[in-house]
Amino acid sequence: MDQKVALITGGTRGIGKAIAEKFAQNGYHLVLNFARKATAAEETKREIENKYKVRVLLVKANIGEMTQIDSLFQEIQNEFGRLDVFINNAASGVQRPLMEIQEKHWDWTQDINAKAYLFAAQRAAKMMENVGGGHIVALSSLGAVRALPNYVVVGVSKAAVEAITRYLAVALAPMNITVNTVSGGAVDTDALKHFPNREELLQQAAEHNPAGRIVEPEDLAEAVYFLCTPAAFMIRGQTLTVDGGLSLLAD
Repeated sequence: MDQKVALITGGTRGIGKAIAEKFAQNGYHLVLNFARKATAAEETKREIENKYKVRVLLVKANIGEMTQIDSLFQEIQNEFGRLDVFINNAASGVQRPLMEIQEKHWDWTQDINAKAYLFAAQRAAKMMENVGGGHIVALSSLGAVRALPNYVVVGVSKAAVEAITRYLAVALAPMNITVNTVSGGAVDTDALKHFPNREELLQQAAEHNPAGRIVEPEDLAEAVYFLCTPAAFMIRGQTLTVDGGLSLLAD
């Protein structure tokens, strides 16, 4: 099979779904990983397949578990026999003040946001090597470099994601694999509903953004896709911030 295949973790809703649609528009078959909400995942599959005439493989997996990462990539091998793009989008975390963080909060967040990225990238790279190369893009956030309220555990995990990207970019370059990160500003998705200060974040983003509006999932999807094109071949190990310039402003 010659048609390219893209894996998007957390790809059935929110930012992940927008990224999936962007790749489908460009003729990629898709592997969409999800952890919950199977009905919504099936709806996304039907919607994309009917609209873009590509194949969509849904794989339910908790990517914080190594055995489930292995199963995910085995399903990709069985269904398509190749992988060209890996988008590390799935994320989770606990939103609490620093002094209320417990070990279980730390472990859960690091396993899904950072550990899964490294070990899934290893497996993705082995499959990409068989087709002559590929592209890996991870999703991060401004909390990786700024101290946001109640964001310590997620922020540290996202800082790890950006560091892992740099190491992967160097290690995988001889395999013709590019690796980068896209860091987004506040985007109003289901994930943001778990933030206790959600309304404050959205209001600040909308009112003060130099671009004149809040960041949309499609903005991130465009950046992610660009990094997987030949035009971005010499961009390696970088974190591309897509926030309309909000992070440039003094507090």
